[in-house]
Amino acid sequence: MTAPSPLNVALVGYGYVGKTFHAPLIAATPGLSLHSVVSSDPAKVAADFPDARVVAELETALADPAIDLVVIATPNVLHAPQAIAALNAGKAVVVDKPFAVTAAEAHAMADAAKAAGKLLTVFHNRRWDSDFLTVKRLLAEGVLGDIVLVENRYDRFRPEVRDRWRERAGPGSGAWIDLGPHLLDQALALFGEPLAISADIGAQRHGATADDYFHVTLRYPVLRVILHGNLLTAATGPRFSVHGTKASYVKHGLDPQEGQLKAAMTPGAEGWGIDTRHGVITTVENEVPAHTDVPTEPSDYRAFYAGVRDTIRDGAPSLVSVESALRTMELLELAQRAADERRELAV
Repeated sequence: MTAPSPLNVALVGYGYVGKTFHAPLIAATPGLSLHSVVSSDPAKVAADFPDARVVAELETALADPAIDLVVIATPNVLHAPQAIAALNAGKAVVVDKPFAVTAAEAHAMADAAKAAGKLLTVFHNRRWDSDFLTVKRLLAEGVLGDIVLVENRYDRFRPEVRDRWRERAGPGSGAWIDLGPHLLDQALALFGEPLAISADIGAQRHGATADDYFHVTLRYPVLRVILHGNLLTAATGPRFSVHGTKASYVKHGLDPQEGQLKAAMTPGAEGWGIDTRHGVITTVENEVPAHTDVPTEPSDYRAFYAGVRDTIRDGAPSLVSVESALRTMELLELAQRAADERRELAV
């Protein structure tokens, strides 16, 4: 029995996200072929993927009947119009996070996917982070007891405001719309929908015109989930802190895959997705704490693209459903409104 032909992928955008994340992951996922790249810099693409066709305009890629899947890795304000155009052209679509600039745009994209009968999904790759997978396993095993407090943080130290669209005032810019989708998606995947949300979102760096700080609290009946990000934290805290009625789990350090991709490691190579920094479970008995190292789960972002392949080819359920991606966008927007109004808002 011959293997099916690989699905041809058109990657739209070859900036940091397209070059560092999507292109190598697509190329390294069996059953997918990086067929075309929409870019204004063909030399940059050719240096990495000489066999990929480079076109200057999205319309050229959409008119190609050989293209099965379009991956949108352009600035956030372009996600909705480009995804809708691709869906209307009969292509399946992956959109980098955030889904869109507004929840209304995201709903319009979902409507276009439904009308076209094509897959639409969002690159919520942090569901395949090593620390997240470890937390997910510990919750399933029940070793921490009933969870009462979770802190999920992205702390960075970038004191200088850079002249790039992500840091300039305007739709789709700022730390919350950049990092918030990761944290919200992880919280919803682990704990479901909260009862209410409160938020403090603002700018702290000198000269900043877009937000670079957020502290968002999701309130559940008992559980509180804190989502925090800051670009002025030189001494970073734990990536995950999970506290329950039996024990606490604390993990420092980021999943290694982004660093490995930036270093041009081929996804799937030896050592790929292996985080050697263990987390720690702390228990207390007779007021004496005990600490146990917890090996971190291996991780692989290619699982996302393997799922996309299986959905298109075999009709398997999408690993990141449109419904879950829409809910993340809605809560992202609700948190911003809670911050603007300085009050807790019901979900």
